[in-house]
Amino acid sequence: MQIESPRGPITLRPVTSADAESFRQLRLEALQAHPAVYGSDYESQVQEPDQYWQSRVDRTLGSAEEAMVVAEAEGQMIGMTGIFRDRGVKVRHSATIISVYVRPEWRGNHITDGLIGLCLDWARQHGLLRARIAVITSNASAIRCYIRCGFTVYGVEPAVILHNCVITTSC
Repeated sequence: MQIESPRGPITLRPVTSADAESFRQLRLEALQAHPAVYGSDYESQVQEPDQYWQSRVDRTLGSAEEAMVVAEAEGQMIGMTGIFRDRGVKVRHSATIISVYVRPEWRGNHITDGLIGLCLDWARQHGLLRARIAVITSNASAIRCYIRCGFTVYGVEPAVILHNCVITTSC
């Protein structure tokens, strides 16, 4: 899939085995730039060996359990997201979208909309009936994007991610 931007074409596609190093760099950038947003942390992930990143990419290839899609432009990976099917027998009809990130200089081009659209296409192709996505309540632009993509706000889960904070009532 391709979308046009003022800077030129942007390609949205499933990840390939050759994308492991680019995915690693983009994922670490996301974790370092926005530590309060993701459940994973930069300090742990940067320690992972190349094999970890290759495995993370390869396990999604042709999988009915999970998928990862990326955006690329000007010869570099500029965005990513993933989706995974819930594991339990009674919830296998549901999936969760994860790891949404677009480099700041590329935001505003509806890249996230396209990446989420590809994830939802994957979900439909695999017979899933429901998808969810989580976002911190302070990320208004992401919430607007997810609503634009068809999601609805259905609840708030307090203190689900703690960053630079001790568990107290002031968190």
